[in-house]
Amino acid sequence: MISAEFFREAVSIDRIRSHIRALEGERHPTTAPEGLERAAGYIAESLAALGYEMSDHHFRDNGHPFRNIIATRRGLVSPDRCVAVLAHYDTVAGTPGADDNASGVAVLLEAARVLSRFHFERTVHFIGVNLEENRSDHDPCSGTRGSGALAAHARENGWDLEGVFVLESVAYAGDKAVQSLPPGVPIPVPQQGDFIAVVGNAHSQGLLEGFVQSLERYRADLPHIALAVPGNGELLPDTRRSDHAPFWDAGFKALMLTDTTNFRNPHYHRPTDTLDTLNLDFAAQVCCATSGAVLDLARLSA
Repeated sequence: MISAEFFREAVSIDRIRSHIRALEGERHPTTAPEGLERAAGYIAESLAALGYEMSDHHFRDNGHPFRNIIATRRGLVSPDRCVAVLAHYDTVAGTPGADDNASGVAVLLEAARVLSRFHFERTVHFIGVNLEENRSDHDPCSGTRGSGALAAHARENGWDLEGVFVLESVAYAGDKAVQSLPPGVPIPVPQQGDFIAVVGNAHSQGLLEGFVQSLERYRADLPHIALAVPGNGELLPDTRRSDHAPFWDAGFKALMLTDTTNFRNPHYHRPTDTLDTLNLDFAAQVCCATSGAVLDLARLSA
């Protein structure tokens, strides 16, 4: 039985910091394609060094080739059933994207390292996703294009996904962070931005409850709120603003883990979204909770 103490000792704040520092910088398909590809290379090399089976999911967008990066540990008992952890590695133009979303990628990479020593009954994927950010501010459907392509690929190829965990900006938090929220949120939300939000849809209710149980088992001191939205979040469009939404739309169970981005972080999509603004202890707690949830869902192999 893996204990909470294991994750507290195994997860390294220094490694999370190092990953964010390596990724920090504009990563955009038009204004900074070199930075975008450099980030992709860093993610692929980091995961390959941990012994994962590596592959690229290639897709085209507006006539140009792009890739999602997939690291896989095959399940030993039920390899066709799988768990996926996603984080997008692109930014909007003009921002170094430390929180959005180098923080999510850094937590993904550290979770992959911590879990690399284990074998599971079910297959586990760690996936760096491209083109999450909207290219056009006037077209809300122009974002999540990499995850949209990936969700379609998963559906077409019959992936039996037990759950998808999406790490979306997970390092801006603290007792001095002022929390706001979009209209229509049906649950109480603290005014202090020191919590991680876990968002699922109606189909993902069981996955959401399981994640909260894992969080409380492995990182009981991490403040959190959990929200299950009706349908696929159509009535609360702000709950659809990341790579989980295409998986909801494709009928998969998926959760978004988020520090709530622009509802808390004044540096959101700005040149000031830098490493020195982040709470890395908080990011490490999110990493513990996520790693534990993956372990519980993928099931340790005897």
